[in-house]
Amino acid sequence: MKERHLKVALVQRSCNDDLDANLQANIEAIKQAAARGAELILLQELHNSHYFCQTEDTHNFDLAESIPGPSTEKLAAAAKQHNVVIVSSLFEKRATGLYHNTAVVFERDGSIAGKYRKMHIPDDPGFYEKFYFTPGDLGFTPIDTSVGRLGVLVCWDQWYPEAARLMALAGAELLLYPTAIGWDPRDDQAEQQRQRDAWITIQRAHAIANGVPVLSCNRTGHETDPCGQSEGIQFWGSSFVVGPQGEMLAEAPIAEEHLLITRINMGRSEEVRRIWPYLRDRRIDNYDELALRYRD
Repeated sequence: MKERHLKVALVQRSCNDDLDANLQANIEAIKQAAARGAELILLQELHNSHYFCQTEDTHNFDLAESIPGPSTEKLAAAAKQHNVVIVSSLFEKRATGLYHNTAVVFERDGSIAGKYRKMHIPDDPGFYEKFYFTPGDLGFTPIDTSVGRLGVLVCWDQWYPEAARLMALAGAELLLYPTAIGWDPRDDQAEQQRQRDAWITIQRAHAIANGVPVLSCNRTGHETDPCGQSEGIQFWGSSFVVGPQGEMLAEAPIAEEHLLITRINMGRSEEVRRIWPYLRDRRIDNYDELALRYRD
């Protein structure tokens, strides 16, 4: 079987309140990744700012911008300058009072290849995203690029096998998850370990169940709670890349910034799906109840 290798990079960073500095740091990381041969570069969720969803504050809507807009202009220039495909994650202002958590994919020539609006929106202590984001309306549609058909999903989406499956059924060759997830520092070490292990396990399972590589890029570092009602979030980093059998190809550390670069054999999916033909054996004639909220 013919091998086709793709060098990918994940930019794991800590963020602060300086939007310009955050974006410039990502652009510098893109430059470094390209110099090391990366063709596809994945940035973390909402990489231009601190994770503002720890609190409900209407002033945070000032962080949003249009697409196309100032950030897409700079990221597009970086994609073109370094001849790479970039998967970014932005706070989109679609209209007055209408906002999305949106991933934007840039082609090598700087054009926007497509975008994905986050579908599953959490609302938990420290993650009050329903206050800010309208659920996506673009569906689970892969984005075609020069490096392959990308199934881009965002953070909370990564816990849902339905989202990964629908992307795979639409022909996604890779699943990519820009992410911002971390611990409540008040949780004990055992609970923190369980959470991180579950996060890695569910995404490895998506790779296995669909026979495709998975890339997950998380932020790192501690961010304080602006309201002071909690001890903030300790983002656990651990960005990683797995192959189509869930095999770990590369993993970043927990508590430091890291430019994670590895090579993926894109031909492995064909080989794996021949020996594990899950798509062939799906009982689509008996799955109607998957559309139910719950089977009473």
